[in-house]
Amino acid sequence: MKRVLAVILTLTLFVWLATQEGWSALLEAARALSLPALVLGIAGLLASYFIRALRVYSEFKYQSVDGAQRRNGYWPCLRIVMIHNAMVNVVPFRGGEAAFPILLQRHFGVSLSRALASLFWFRLQDAFVVMALAALIWPGIPIPLRLLAIAALLLVAWYLPHWATRPSGREPVGRFASLVSRLRTAFAESTQHARLGWLWTVSNWTVKLAAQAWLLSHVLGSGFALAGAGVLGAELAAIQPVQGVAGFGTYEAGAAAALLPNGIALTEGLKAALVLHLIVIASAVSAGVIAWLWPGKTAGRLTDKSMYDGNRS
Repeated sequence: MKRVLAVILTLTLFVWLATQEGWSALLEAARALSLPALVLGIAGLLASYFIRALRVYSEFKYQSVDGAQRRNGYWPCLRIVMIHNAMVNVVPFRGGEAAFPILLQRHFGVSLSRALASLFWFRLQDAFVVMALAALIWPGIPIPLRLLAIAALLLVAWYLPHWATRPSGREPVGRFASLVSRLRTAFAESTQHARLGWLWTVSNWTVKLAAQAWLLSHVLGSGFALAGAGVLGAELAAIQPVQGVAGFGTYEAGAAAALLPNGIALTEGLKAALVLHLIVIASAVSAGVIAWLWPGKTAGRLTDKSMYDGNRS
């Protein structure tokens, strides 16, 4: 049912575009974006990929392999991020998420449960940061409610790693309980090893949202803050359980809905959001193709971590 709804959402967007506005209106909206503005916006999107790679690198820089420490490089992490990002943007029904654990296993030999737990923690961090930003800057929300929402998000984000590392007090019984126990252990490892994870997450979303808001503001011919509300609405739509194919439909609807209270008509908001969405996907796919063609080693080198740290100091 979710897949059927996703297809319907996407088809609705393109049928509306073809019957009501036409592709010429979309091209007209795209022409409002100057080349310097486009280049700067794409540079911001690319910068966010490099920051996301730092988030992966901070967690998987070192691995224990047969009593020794394997030191993994930053560039394989960037390759993983770029390919994963392209797959997520293109493969329907969030199927591209599978690229992350597969690539981690191929490059670094990370177990499936460890990679899935890491991906789950990354997505939780993304959701917390986006919701906190929405509570902070969304127009019309009373200040006490803003503070309450942010405090609740901070509390849950602080509690989850502690829950993962807390002893369960009993041995898992049954296949399902054993699987949950292994995932919980892997989740605890993810949350404890990525000490700079929150810094990279906040930095990534700051750069990513700023780049998208910059592009959308030029397409709309509006202020940066107004465009920021539209971008935030589009990203919040990505948290919904039902997504359009490659995000088409839900992304545009989320952005247009956030722009409506600011005086932007629904049709104008949908057109501008679609232009932005096409740029985001083109950037992701181009980077993913480059990363896919870019040869990379499938394992890091073994090293003594304590000796490495001592030499570095």
